[in-house]
Amino acid sequence: MSNRIALVTGASQGIGRAVALELARRGAHVALAARNIEKLTAVEAEIASAGGTAKAFALDVASEESIKSGIKAVLEHFGKIEILINNAGITRDMLSMRMKRTDWDDVLMTNLTGAFLTSQAAMSSMVKNRWGRIINITSVVGEMGQAGQANYAASKAGLIGMTKSLARELASRSITVNAVAPGFIETAMTDVLTEEQKKMNAQYIPLGRVGTGSEVAHAVAFLASDEASYITGHTLDVNGGMHMG
Repeated sequence: MSNRIALVTGASQGIGRAVALELARRGAHVALAARNIEKLTAVEAEIASAGGTAKAFALDVASEESIKSGIKAVLEHFGKIEILINNAGITRDMLSMRMKRTDWDDVLMTNLTGAFLTSQAAMSSMVKNRWGRIINITSVVGEMGQAGQANYAASKAGLIGMTKSLARELASRSITVNAVAPGFIETAMTDVLTEEQKKMNAQYIPLGRVGTGSEVAHAVAFLASDEASYITGHTLDVNGGMHMG
C-alpha cells in the first residue's frame, strides 16, 4: 500500500480514525475528511508523529456542495484518489411509530446518499488510473435489523446493495468495491450506552466481547490491498460471530 492515496470520511474519531491510522501505518498517504477540522488536525498530527503522511480536509457528506469542493481539494493536493473509505455516518434512533421524517432523511442522506455522492466524485480519478478500491463501512444492523433503528438499518442495508452494483459497474477498470460490516464496536456511538447495556449486548456475541476499531481497520486495510485484488462485491463481517450468514 506504499504511497497509495487514500481518502477516509469520518476520520476524526472511532472506526474512521482507526482506519486512517492503519492505512498510514502501511504506507498510504491519507486524506482525512470530516466536519470537525480540529479533531482531524489532531489525527493528522498523530500520523505525522508516527512517520506517516496525512492531510485534513473539511467535508460534510450530508452536503453535495461540500463533497464536491472537498474532493476537488483532495485531488488538488494529492493529484489522485486510489482508495476511498466511506465511513462517515450518524444515528437518530427512535421507534418507527415516533420517528420524525427529518430523522429518517438525515440518516439516509448522510449514511447512504453521502457515500454514493462521494464515490461518484472520486471514481473518475480511479477510472483514469485504471485502479481503485472503494470500501463502504456498513453494519451488522443493515444485515439483521434492529428495533429503534429503521433509518440506520435501511441506510446500511442500502450500502450493501450499492456496493454490489458499483462492483459490477467498475470491475472492468480494475476497481474493486467491497463493504465491511462491523458488529458491536467500541466507538463514540456506543460510548453513550451504560456498562449494563454493553454487557447485555456482549452476551449475544459468540466471542464474548465487543470489538475494537483497529480490528475493523485491519479488515479494511486487507480489502484495500493488492492481496484482495480478486475480491469485489463482497461484504466482510467483523462482528465476533454476532451475525452469521
